[in-house]
Amino acid sequence: MSERADLVIKNAAELLTCGGGADDLIGVVRGGWVAVRGGEIAAVGGEEAVKPLISGETDVIDASGRVVSPGFVDCHTHVVFGGTRVEEYFAKIARLSEDEARRRGIRTGILTTLEPTRELPIEALYEETAARVRDMIISGTTTVESKSGYGLDREAELKQLEVNRLLESRLPISVVSTFLGAHGVPRGTTKERYMDFLVNEMIPFVGESGLAEFCDAWCDEGYYTASECRVILEAGLNAGLRPKLHEGGYSYIGGAEVAAELGAVSADHLNYDPRGSLRKLAEAGVVGVPLPGIDFAVGHRLPFDPAPMIEEGLELAIATNCCPGCWCTSMPFIMILACRRHGMSSERAIRASTIAGARALGREGKIGSIEPGKNADILIWNLERHEDIAYHYMTNPIGVVIKDGRVAARDSRLARNA
Repeated sequence: MSERADLVIKNAAELLTCGGGADDLIGVVRGGWVAVRGGEIAAVGGEEAVKPLISGETDVIDASGRVVSPGFVDCHTHVVFGGTRVEEYFAKIARLSEDEARRRGIRTGILTTLEPTRELPIEALYEETAARVRDMIISGTTTVESKSGYGLDREAELKQLEVNRLLESRLPISVVSTFLGAHGVPRGTTKERYMDFLVNEMIPFVGESGLAEFCDAWCDEGYYTASECRVILEAGLNAGLRPKLHEGGYSYIGGAEVAAELGAVSADHLNYDPRGSLRKLAEAGVVGVPLPGIDFAVGHRLPFDPAPMIEEGLELAIATNCCPGCWCTSMPFIMILACRRHGMSSERAIRASTIAGARALGREGKIGSIEPGKNADILIWNLERHEDIAYHYMTNPIGVVIKDGRVAARDSRLARNA
């Protein structure tokens, strides 16, 4: 007799497996059942496949009339930061010029966040960040990528990465760390000196410390050139850090070619990427991560268009890009934006939030879909069909969040044991 399940979800109106090469992109199983054992998915299918695994000790959740899906994989965030940039946000809404904003004492840009992040002790920085991450969890995020990049010095960059460890150890969420020392250039130094520090000191140290899995850089006019990003990402590779790249967000200066040639796991933003560059990313197996939230928050002059990306064969993930300039913790809201403002289908948005997000982190073997052997990161929606995800503008449509086979949140509240 097979081992009994710890948890069974039965009678889903729609079970979205999001696995394999489903023709509908999301693998809908109507009336689907899921069995969980030891924190992993043990069986998926109809009643006949799962019911025999139920015992008197099995926790059974009836999902009748509700959608069941994988947990969200939020594959691009800057969630660890101190302070706020609300004045800058409203200055941009009012379309103030940089000179007028400066005259009013409104500071703008990434460097504005450095001082508040540097000044906070690690526990205070954790508490500010944990409030945002708790919101992510109750909104269905079970894995989040978290970048450094708001320190731009040794102490503050390491502090951000240490906060990532604290988040994963204290909250029911997996945290994937990315070193983004090349997020800008701190005041008081030159880019050449700062790059020397990154390449010869910081990146090797981060690699040895095990504090990060990926190395990222910002390839855009006014930040780092394509050739500079290549040097930074190659240093990361030498230190055991896989490459990711911010590129094409506000200009196109060749970032996609660097990402493709170095085998980056993802290239993110992509607003200005030409078709030929998108094709190179697709051929290299790089996941594209356009970001609906930041396009909305900054009123982007060229919102990303997924159509050419899809036509060129690029796998697309979407993410919150939670940061001071895009204070968003809700993947359901990001899916609404992706559909309404960028023309994604509901199926494409769901795939982009789950298995494609997992691929953008190199973790598709364990998360992102509901398949036997994968981590039991599962959502039960208070919705009857998957199209409602981007049609019902609910405060929070997630009813139950299951992380590693245990209920982490229910009805917008973290579980007591979470």
